[in-house]
Amino acid sequence: MYAESDVPQARVALVLGAQVKPDGTPSAFLAARLDLAKRLYDAGRVEMIMVSGDHKAPEYDEPAAMRDYLITAGVPAAKLIVDPGGYDTYESCVRAKQIFDLAELTIVTQSYHLVRAVATCRALGIEAMGVGDGSARRYPVSWWRGTVRDQFAFVKTVVDLITLREPLPIEGQRAS
Repeated sequence: MYAESDVPQARVALVLGAQVKPDGTPSAFLAARLDLAKRLYDAGRVEMIMVSGDHKAPEYDEPAAMRDYLITAGVPAAKLIVDPGGYDTYESCVRAKQIFDLAELTIVTQSYHLVRAVATCRALGIEAMGVGDGSARRYPVSWWRGTVRDQFAFVKTVVDLITLREPLPIEGQRAS
């Protein structure tokens, strides 16, 4: 895990999804992740940005909101990889390897989530490093909730890694 200024170059940054508001815009936490990924892209630390999130329902589309936000911020669409099947951290990591053939990446998420995200990708055979955003600490109640939630998510991740749960299929994408 690295500070933003120290992260080594990688081909792809994986931005993990988070809440999207009813109007289709990213929550403050998700916007902070996307802004960090864009800064890494602008600095030449990553060549492409993969956005992975929940799109189980037509009216809720994290990856599209993430893509639109980054395009509006100036990232070319050709430099974005969109994964609509990242329903959780485990599935985003599995799909990065199985569907998108990524063997190495930089994960971008909140700092409290970074250890679990990097460890999950590494356990699945991806050479992962990460950069955590801490700017959302200015929302102390949400930050605290996220930190506590992430501790419980560790248990689910361990079960997923032991069972090697297969990700949910997405129409039109190959399975492993």
